[in-house]
Amino acid sequence: MLDLTRLLDGARNGDHAASEELASLLYGELRRMAQRELAGERRDHTLQPTALVHEAWLRLAPEGGSGFENRAHFLGAGAQAIRRVLVEHARKRGRIKRGGGLERVDLDALDPAEPVRDEILLGLDEALDDLAAFAPLHARVVELRFFAGMSVPEVAKVTNVSESTVQREWRIARAWLRERLEERDGS
Repeated sequence: MLDLTRLLDGARNGDHAASEELASLLYGELRRMAQRELAGERRDHTLQPTALVHEAWLRLAPEGGSGFENRAHFLGAGAQAIRRVLVEHARKRGRIKRGGGLERVDLDALDPAEPVRDEILLGLDEALDDLAAFAPLHARVVELRFFAGMSVPEVAKVTNVSESTVQREWRIARAWLRERLEERDGS
């Protein structure tokens, strides 16, 4: 942690070597998150971990990552970037335009390590945006748990709240999202 703080300070102050080392360190963190996210994807998924990392990195670090306050700030931004890349990838596949439709999702049965179909991902993304409009912490917990594959202790550290708060927010958010997705499905 101290090393990361030193690198962030150095990069902000124009130290090119610190910027390079920081970029390497942050890129490695992003790579681990992307590998965790894609590890359980279906075999025919066309987005590879390296491509996901590169797309997310381009969104996060146009200046070598010096804009992040700390590791937690970067991990949160990384989870959001990965989410956006995955959602855009699903949209590009055009399944909804071709009649794929959205379907009912049981969030209790969803496991971040399991493959998620594009239709489910798109419905979840839309519902998550709605949730974020009035309950940003709930949405953030879902984003970090589901899209970045983080554990409860990791999410607690990134969001700077207790593990019990993360567990409570996770339960509430899942229930709200389940209800929202059922409404969309007409059930």
